[in-house]
Amino acid sequence: MRVWIDITAPAHVLVFRPLIALLRQRGAEIEVTTRAYAQTLELLELHGIEAQRLGRHGGRSRAGKFRALASRLPTLARWARGRRFDLALAHGSHELTITARRRGIPSATTFDYEYAVLQHQLGCRAATRVVVPAAIPVDRLARYGVRPPKLLQYEGLKEEYYLADFEPDPAVLDELGVDLERLLVVVRTPPDVSLYHRRSNRLFPQLIDHLAAQAGVATVVLPRTDGQRAFLQTIASTGLIVPDRAVDAQSLIGLSDLVVSAGGTMNREAAALGVPVYTTYGGRLGGVDEMLIRDGRLRPLSDPHALELVRRHESRPRARRDPEVMLELLLAAGVVSTEKRG
Repeated sequence: MRVWIDITAPAHVLVFRPLIALLRQRGAEIEVTTRAYAQTLELLELHGIEAQRLGRHGGRSRAGKFRALASRLPTLARWARGRRFDLALAHGSHELTITARRRGIPSATTFDYEYAVLQHQLGCRAATRVVVPAAIPVDRLARYGVRPPKLLQYEGLKEEYYLADFEPDPAVLDELGVDLERLLVVVRTPPDVSLYHRRSNRLFPQLIDHLAAQAGVATVVLPRTDGQRAFLQTIASTGLIVPDRAVDAQSLIGLSDLVVSAGGTMNREAAALGVPVYTTYGGRLGGVDEMLIRDGRLRPLSDPHALELVRRHESRPRARRDPEVMLELLLAAGVVSTEKRG
C-alpha cells in the first residue's frame, strides 16, 4: 500500500508520528508532503520524518490564504501525478483532500475543532472519510456535508492516542536553562494567523506581564511566529524563557506545574498528561474544549491574577489510548474505495 500524508501545521507532526510508524510496520510505503508554517519543518526534522516541502502558509488575511491555496493545489497535483497512491491522509489539510479527489485517490481527514469553517467546507466535502472526536456533536458537522457513514468518531482526545507511549524527558529543562527551584509555567501564544481567531487576544500580554513579575516562577513561552518571538524577547525578565527554535514541548508540558495556552493542541496535551491547564482562547469553544471544561480538566482564564501558581506534586491519571484505533478509522477510506471498485 502506498500512502500520501500531508502535514501542514506543527501539531500534525505529533498526530502522524505513531501512525507513520504503524503503517511502516505493516509494510506500507509512505510519502509525506508539508509546507512552511510556524515550527512544522523544525518538528519534522526533530522527529525524523522526511517530507517534501511544497508551498507555505498564506498568512493571516483571507486573501493571503486564497492565494496560497491557489498556488499549492496545482503544485500538489503535479507532485502526486504518476505516484499511484492508494490512500491519502491529512489532519485538516483541505489541499490534500481536494487534490486526492481530483486524482481519484481515496482520502481521510481528521480534526478536533469544528469551527474552522472555510477549511472544513473545502476539505470535508472532498474527503472520503472524516474522523473526529465523539465530543463534537454530529449536528455541528452537517454544514460540511459530513454525516454517517462518511463520519467516523473516536473516544477521548487525539492527544491520548499519540501520547500513549510518551514519557517526559527531563533533558529539555537543562536545554532551556530552567531553574529547577522555580515553579514552572508553560505558555503557548494565540493562533494569530488563524481565520477562526480573528480578534486580537488582549489577555495574552497581560498574562505575560503578570507571570514575568512573579518571583520564584520560571515561564517558558512557546511562540508560533517570528513576530510573536520578537515581541516576547523585548520583555526583560530573568524568569521568562523564549526558545529560539522548536523544542520537545510535550516533555516540557509533562514536567511543568501549570500550562496556559491560547490555542488548542497544547491545552489538550496538558489534559492528556494530567497537568493543570488554563485556556485563554478568544474564539468560539469547540466540543472538545467544552467537554474538558465540564470534566474539570480545562479552566477558562479571563484574569491572570486568578492563576493558581502552586507546585504540582503528582499528575492526574492518564488515559493511554491505542493509536491502532485511530489508524483503522483513517484506513477505512481505502476500504470504502476498494468496495466501490469491487
